[in-house]
Amino acid sequence: MFEFTELRPEDLLGSTLNEYEAKYAPKRLQVVGKIQELVPLPVPRVSVVGTRQPTDEGIAFARRLVENLVRERVIIVSGLARGIDTVAHRTALEKGGRTIAVLGTPLDRFYPPENRELQLMLMREHLVISQFPIGSPVTRKNFVLRNRTMALISNATVIVEAGEKSGVISQAWESIRLNRPLFVSRLVESRRPSWVDELMKYGAMVLQDPDELDELLDLLPWMSPQELVRQLTSLNH
Repeated sequence: MFEFTELRPEDLLGSTLNEYEAKYAPKRLQVVGKIQELVPLPVPRVSVVGTRQPTDEGIAFARRLVENLVRERVIIVSGLARGIDTVAHRTALEKGGRTIAVLGTPLDRFYPPENRELQLMLMREHLVISQFPIGSPVTRKNFVLRNRTMALISNATVIVEAGEKSGVISQAWESIRLNRPLFVSRLVESRRPSWVDELMKYGAMVLQDPDELDELLDLLPWMSPQELVRQLTSLNH
């Protein structure tokens, strides 16, 4: 049904990896979707991630954040998990933005099962990426590796809502290691899981309001006018 393309991370990003990026980067990535339009990946790209069991406040924060990022033509990256990830992808679609899913499973698996139709939509109209070959087993470690890859391909990460033992911690630390901007929402900061203080010592910032994104936007790379025209053209087809 779908043709999967194998790419090196360098080809996906359109640039040579530095020594820090290369250290944990997968050797190959399998990619499906609008490859001609979205590879090399346009900038800027922001990961919006969080708990699989969000509160109503977390859902509202994620929706508003993604709405505002899409308005600024930021590409939304997330992991297609239940909860905040699903909210991020669906909101990007509703608002006419671009979104990229990075999976912790091979491309021929649908996890969670209830996101099957969403994954198929992204495979047709956007971009879905996996570092796990077709037929390979799915283990808990996959999702840690996936989070590292999500940090690698994103220009910044925002953690919307997460608890003490959240899986997004691995992405947070990888973002710090790669010197990518990392934000935790005021929801995370106010609940103060033990890892937040440690991340903030290493440069993580607090996003107080999803309507006030100047600090985040100022830290992102932006497209040249020629690249912007290419993206706008692709969105209209």
